[in-house]
Amino acid sequence: MPILLTVDPRSGVPMYLQLIEQVKRSVALGILGSGEQLPTVKQLAIDLTINPNTVARAYRDLERDGVIETSPGRGSFIRGNGEASATHAAAAHDVVSDALDAVVRDAKSMGLDRAALRAVVDRVINRWFPEEQ
Repeated sequence: MPILLTVDPRSGVPMYLQLIEQVKRSVALGILGSGEQLPTVKQLAIDLTINPNTVARAYRDLERDGVIETSPGRGSFIRGNGEASATHAAAAHDVVSDALDAVVRDAKSMGLDRAALRAVVDRVINRWFPEEQ
C-alpha cells in the first residue's frame, strides 16, 4: 500500500522530523508493514518539492532508530526479519513519547507544576484505561 507523506514548511517543525513522525506513526498503526518499500529519496523529494538532503536525513534517522533498513541499489524498507511486532512497538513508543514530550513542554510553559500535570495525566489515563472493578 503506498503511503502518503506530507510536509508543512509553516508548521515550525523541521521537515525531516515531520517525515520521521509520519513513518513511525504509519508503522505503529500498521499502515506500513514489515518489508514494505518507502519511496526513494529522490522520488520523495520530487513529490514533496523539498531538498533530497532533507529526505536522506529522515531516512538516516529512521534507520538509526531501527524502523527502516536501507540497501544500496534496492531502496529503503520497513524493518522486518521477524521483528515486526518489536518494530511496531518501538515505533508506537517513539510516537507517544514525542507527543507526551510536547504536552509536558506546553504544560510547563503554561505554569503547571509537576503535581498539577501529574493529576491531569492520571485523569486522562483513567478515562482511557479504567481500572477493573
